[in-house]
Amino acid sequence: MTVSTPSCPTGLPNSVAMATFPRGCSPAVRLCQKLNRLKTLDDDMMATSLKRCLSTLDLTLLGVGGMVGSGLYVLTGTVAKDMVGPAVIISFIFAGFASLLAAFCYAEFGARIPKTGSAYMFTYVSVGEIWAFLIGWNVILENMIGGAAVARAWSGYLDSIFNHSIQNFTETHIMQWNVPFLAHYPDLLAAGILIVASFFISFGVKVSSYLNHIFSVISMAVIIFILVFGFMLAEPANWSAKEGGFAPFGLSGILAGSATCFYAFVGFDVIASSSEEAKNPQKAVPIATAISLGLAAAAYILVSTVLTLMVPWHSLDPNSALADAFFRRGYSWAGIIVAIGSICAMNTVLLCNLFSLPRIVYAMADDGLFFSFFAQVNPVTKVPVNAILVFGILMSTMALIFDLEALVQFLSIGTLLAYTFVAASVIVLRFQPDRISSKGTASTSPNPNSETSPAPTESQTIREDSGELKQYESFSDKLQLVERQVSSEKRGPGQLKAYWEPYLGKLLGDCEPGEVVAFCVLTLIVSSVSLCIVLEFGTNQLQLPIWSFSMLLVIFILAYVLSLTLIWLHEPQSKSKTFQVPLVPLTPAASILINVFLMMKLSYLTWIRFTVWIVVGLFVYFGYGIWHSKEGKRELQPEDMAARYVVLPSGSLVETVQPVQPEGQMDTSAHDFSSPTAEENAGRDDV
Repeated sequence: MTVSTPSCPTGLPNSVAMATFPRGCSPAVRLCQKLNRLKTLDDDMMATSLKRCLSTLDLTLLGVGGMVGSGLYVLTGTVAKDMVGPAVIISFIFAGFASLLAAFCYAEFGARIPKTGSAYMFTYVSVGEIWAFLIGWNVILENMIGGAAVARAWSGYLDSIFNHSIQNFTETHIMQWNVPFLAHYPDLLAAGILIVASFFISFGVKVSSYLNHIFSVISMAVIIFILVFGFMLAEPANWSAKEGGFAPFGLSGILAGSATCFYAFVGFDVIASSSEEAKNPQKAVPIATAISLGLAAAAYILVSTVLTLMVPWHSLDPNSALADAFFRRGYSWAGIIVAIGSICAMNTVLLCNLFSLPRIVYAMADDGLFFSFFAQVNPVTKVPVNAILVFGILMSTMALIFDLEALVQFLSIGTLLAYTFVAASVIVLRFQPDRISSKGTASTSPNPNSETSPAPTESQTIREDSGELKQYESFSDKLQLVERQVSSEKRGPGQLKAYWEPYLGKLLGDCEPGEVVAFCVLTLIVSSVSLCIVLEFGTNQLQLPIWSFSMLLVIFILAYVLSLTLIWLHEPQSKSKTFQVPLVPLTPAASILINVFLMMKLSYLTWIRFTVWIVVGLFVYFGYGIWHSKEGKRELQPEDMAARYVVLPSGSLVETVQPVQPEGQMDTSAHDFSSPTAEENAGRDDV
């Protein structure tokens, strides 16, 4: 599959835009092209320097391990006591549904583009290079902080079992300090577990998968024990009005709880990150995503039910709710089993963070956007050992010295931003026309058996109406092919549907295929951000009057709905043999709106930290990535002269001859067989 470079903001193809713009602004145009160039994927989507050895079961357990971790043992009690009450069950149902929308988008990309890198790779293929780098940059920080936070939670949980003797020994005999944003003492246990885990993961993907299997099986066995024994101890009176009722905080509490519970499901993207090491990613990725998300949602909902039925919700211990519940009911031995299960669950989350992070770094380095040192793959273990060890050490350093409580909320913004871009990428790629590669092939599916549109090369085999194959080389044969395509009612991806052509053809007919959809996706994101800002801050911080508040809501809702409608009026790509998100563009658009709304719930300090990290990332990109990008080097390689016959919107036929030359030397020449008008030239396909 090959994806060409994107069009300029003018909507013209890159080669035409360079000739159209005044000479004075050509450097700005070239910079725009560099920032928004798309990743070119090889025809053989299964080719990789990594080892494809993961089965559907392996991916499923990775997904379960990434989601069912410390959140099950800590988050459920915290949300139930402080925010929702027993209605935490409904909060997890809402959060699971919101996560399902994002998971659909990841599953389609993971099956369609089985390459490591997850959200970074998906954004690079469909949106542009600079956006992909920033997404990958944020996902790197998210995994680093996430792994360090889990390691500290693991250390603190184990220390609490031994009555904080580890902390007391460290502070007394080693050292302690009182510095803002730093921990009160160096957490040697948290740093040590990260170093050990990195060492094991560097042995290969099978070793990582084997360790994850062990911890996941123990964790699930403990969860089953909690459910069976917990329901035996359940007391329905704990949901009665005497104890505060089922939803003591009302609907607002349930929605606030859903925003927090949403982060319990963020680990499913490890499946998409592992797609390049899956044996059959087209089937395994969507199946593993669906099963793991279903299991995680069921575990959170059922455990929340048991927890709030065992003891009154207002008496829960937020730090260790499940273990404490069994201790209070007089079953201390059961509390020890729960503690063991929680440690195993945290180990799975730790492994998933250490598994995903090096592969995202490897994908960025392999594309030339990050230091090439991290793109080296060990010839024996077939894993990026340099990335594993370096970032494992960095993660252990963070766990050793930082007080991560002030940074934990920072995790959410990177995740939600990645979800938003992946959802937008699904819409863009679904309505993007098939692109012709230098070899004359075009495809949007990694499956070699999927349908592809015939590329009009110099020698092409086509199927006649009689069903026989015919080799055409003459101009008359090409003309017959053009006439059949023009007369067909089915239009190409990204073009206005034939039914709406008489109504909107004059307004949108001259646009490039997919250009209107890309603009509508941008409008969709902007209207979602504006709508959520008005809803979240309109009556409080902004203090808008009622008429202004209502008018802004109506304007942004209409913009959101109009964008969706215009996208729906265009032809999508034909059905792929791999998994596809249902109800596009509605499903990814709903995911964008939910993700943006949750981002608006974050504190201003989180946004400040996010801005600082983005600025650092831009220095890295403009200092290294933009100069070493493989896509940039590919653009500089001259190719043979190529002739293409294309159809203009009016139906006339044009032969375009265009050499691909290094940047700054791009000239176009065309021999026009039908003397097209200037208006027709503006609608010419980019070839």
